Amino acid sequence: MSDDTEDLLARIDDDLSVSHDAMRSVPAGLADSVPEPANPFGTVIDACSRADAIADGMLREVPEGLAREAGFRVPVALTSAVWEDCVAWSDEDSSRQTPQDEDGRLWDVLYMSARAARRGGSDVLVSLYRVPRDGRARTPRLINVRCAIGPGDTAAPVITIMQPDED
Repeated sequence: MSDDTEDLLARIDDDLSVSHDAMRSVPAGLADSVPEPANPFGTVIDACSRADAIADGMLREVPEGLAREAGFRVPVALTSAVWEDCVAWSDEDSSRQTPQDEDGRLWDVLYMSARAARRGGSDVLVSLYRVPRDGRARTPRLINVRCAIGPGDTAAPVITIMQPDED
């Protein structure tokens, strides 16, 4: 950019009679030399679609029929952290701790999340009891997860059930 162009742009920016959010015109011939405004959110480091997150295992998709039976009318997915903490359970876990299965644990998360979502809001805290998968616990402990509704990859609504500190 030439010094003359920089001087002209500086004078335009220094004109206090016009607010900074007002539209500004650029004289003909200078339009190509005007830099793009900075992104107020900074540089995008990484963009991940919901489909990518499901394919990569960051999200676990809930079967549509099960989600509907629990009371959801839109697609539902759990973050891998919620899956590991609240749903994952093996036969070895049942023999070491207490008999349970993943289907029942998933149902508990879905049912309680659907009930909490009916209270309203696009992001609700869900309290539920689950036996921790730690190799020794036998009694359920109260925990919280978040149930958030928002736009999916096609802007259609989707539900994500996540840990309270996840985004």
